[in-house]
Amino acid sequence: MHEARPLRAKSPRGQHAEGELLTDHSLTTLRRANTVAARIGHLPIAHHRFATWLRAAAFLHDTGKVAYGLQRQIGNTLESAEVWGERHEVLSLGFLPTVLAALPREEILWIATGVVAHHRPLTGGEGRHRALFPLYARDSAEDFARRFGRIDADAVQDLTVWLHTTAVATGLIPDGPPPGLTPDTLLKDTHALFGELVDRWEWPLEPEDDADGLTAVLLQGGVTMADRMASARTPVHQNHPLTPTYRQRLEQRLRAKGYSLRPHQTQAANTTGHVFIRAWTGSGKTEAALLWALRNLQDMTASGRGTPRVFYLLPYLAAINAMIRRLEEGELQATGQVGASHSHAASYYLSRALEDECTTDTEALAAARKSLAQENATRLFRELIRVGTPYQPLRGALAGPAHSSVLLDTANSLFILDELHAYDPRRLGMILAMMSFWERLGGRFAIVSATLPDALQEAIRGALNQHVHLIQPPEGTVFPRRHRLLIRDTTLSSDEAATEMTGRLEAGEALLVVANNRPNARALYRKLGSIARRVHGEQDAAIMLHSRYRRDHRATIEDRIRARYHNGRKDRKGGVLVATQTVEVSLDVDFDTIHTACAPMDALCQRFGRVNRSGTRPPADVVVHTPAYLPRRGETGLFADGVYPKEPVTLAWQILRRHHGEVIDESVITEWLNEIYSNTPESWGAAWRDEIEQTTRNFTYAFLTWNEPFRDRSELKDDFDAMFNGKEAILTADQTEYARRLATDDGRRPGRLLAEDLLIPVAGNTPTTWNEHIKVDIIDAEYDEENGLGTVRN
Repeated sequence: MHEARPLRAKSPRGQHAEGELLTDHSLTTLRRANTVAARIGHLPIAHHRFATWLRAAAFLHDTGKVAYGLQRQIGNTLESAEVWGERHEVLSLGFLPTVLAALPREEILWIATGVVAHHRPLTGGEGRHRALFPLYARDSAEDFARRFGRIDADAVQDLTVWLHTTAVATGLIPDGPPPGLTPDTLLKDTHALFGELVDRWEWPLEPEDDADGLTAVLLQGGVTMADRMASARTPVHQNHPLTPTYRQRLEQRLRAKGYSLRPHQTQAANTTGHVFIRAWTGSGKTEAALLWALRNLQDMTASGRGTPRVFYLLPYLAAINAMIRRLEEGELQATGQVGASHSHAASYYLSRALEDECTTDTEALAAARKSLAQENATRLFRELIRVGTPYQPLRGALAGPAHSSVLLDTANSLFILDELHAYDPRRLGMILAMMSFWERLGGRFAIVSATLPDALQEAIRGALNQHVHLIQPPEGTVFPRRHRLLIRDTTLSSDEAATEMTGRLEAGEALLVVANNRPNARALYRKLGSIARRVHGEQDAAIMLHSRYRRDHRATIEDRIRARYHNGRKDRKGGVLVATQTVEVSLDVDFDTIHTACAPMDALCQRFGRVNRSGTRPPADVVVHTPAYLPRRGETGLFADGVYPKEPVTLAWQILRRHHGEVIDESVITEWLNEIYSNTPESWGAAWRDEIEQTTRNFTYAFLTWNEPFRDRSELKDDFDAMFNGKEAILTADQTEYARRLATDDGRRPGRLLAEDLLIPVAGNTPTTWNEHIKVDIIDAEYDEENGLGTVRN
């Protein structure tokens, strides 16, 4: 390269006077592609040369930046910077026929596919103006060449020699004499190869070529992943935190308490392939799932499946954050090696960074910057264990430059699905469609639940091709009988219910109250909160939790709940927690009694699991109240407290009434679930199956069909997000503070992160007003830190 003007890949950043050298970035991206290829391993659906194509495409992806116009745009010439207006990834194609001349043309075409697709979609959709093919496909060779402007001959030749020499040294191509390349040949080869790509990918593929479409998307994902990793300059984990020492530590911990591994844990530790893990709450299902993951990680690595990522998937945000702490600080002793993979990841890390109680703007900004580095590292696939909702890996189905890397990252991965809900057939259908796809990419699954109805097992087995082993306590095992079921024909908000719950608080009990909706929870909290505080003389004797708090306020509430009601506390305290369904999953808390509105049986089981959690006390009362059946805006039929469809709740209520006064356990509840989901003609269970099948087909057709692998799918993003029916807004009163935080750090992303702590999750159909200046939805509503969101006024 000429010392007077070495080619650069980037504009100057930070304190650097010059941008990164093009050769340095190309080599770094190749090294990151090596990491990606090693992590992913052999893909069961891809060509055996896939890793080579990925590495070559990553290495050559930015070579089109040789153009003078691009160098001027990034400030690497003596002239003032100005926008070039052309696409460097297109010009990069021209180097492939010369540098990779030793490879078959078909392989060069695959590598070219990875090069050209790493920034923009190639074809169609409503975002067609962004697509590459319409920009260049109709140009003659002469018009095409003129568009790219001046290209220095010496720069082209020097770069070609360096590329060829490095490609030989890194094993991409066999040894041979360095080739020559002129700007004219570069432009002609670019035009010819671009034309071949148009012929290959502009129109939908035949059905039998769907595998080629998928391979193309995964190749795109690998190049974009390697490029992002290289640009971020952050290290990625290559040594898995889940090692054989985990089992050794677990067994030592159990021996110290006089115990050993339970049979279902030992069985999980020795099973490869898909599994159901069904056992009672508190029986060590999480440990069993990790032992299964360890066994399968070893098996997959030994068979060439790379270094499997472990996705621990949970339904609720509160449970996710608690699970990260549990894995990092307890089970794996791997602080900093477990990623938070959910939409609030940055805020989660920010709350962790702010635990030292820094208060000034400067300190908060520093924490925000640190937090963003952690969030971005997670987004760049740093950690080998991720805890999140199914929503995040599901987004890989959107493909394209933004999401295809998510799709590739799930290949040859291990998925632990904790408490997969059966009663929501739409979301379950989407998850089943993705499970089928992930299995096609080499994935393995552990479905973990205290109750696992036969119908859910059948639905999962129907989605997967390989056998699913059922792991559960041995026949004859007596499940802990922790609960006494009591039925009340009054609603949870009735005066009779309030009188009974008041009596329990007066007796000093730790009482959990679970309402089906937020207005009922707020009303109950007003009734019971003052009583609990009077009895115990402490502010935290009464706490409320639901999903409609500001992010910063919710984090504080969760800490207060853990401090008072954590399972295993020797100095147990009484009081009341009033909550909605957010309390159902994976919160390791322990109460004396629960009063709950009737809900689907699956949800009730999870609510019961927060009571007498360890089973060390006599059976505790679980009191279920009849719900009110109400209409829901925009939908037909009635819903339990306006939330759950009437049919499964009514079926649950009928069963519960039959067993009033009995001592129950999870094995009994599983039998009840089988009755609810039974597949008799015209039953709710039959309708449930039909809706799952329809949703699975629709999702597969819309998102998991690859006959147009490079079509712009941006128009599908809103449809995808709408399936999860939610958005976030700030209060009218917080607009000034939101704008102030946004402006912190000159309006860069750390300031936005600080502002996002003011966001409140709301339903997708909640009336809001868009503030164009600060780019956020505004909600005019009652709100305070203790009670959360109240009446919406606009």
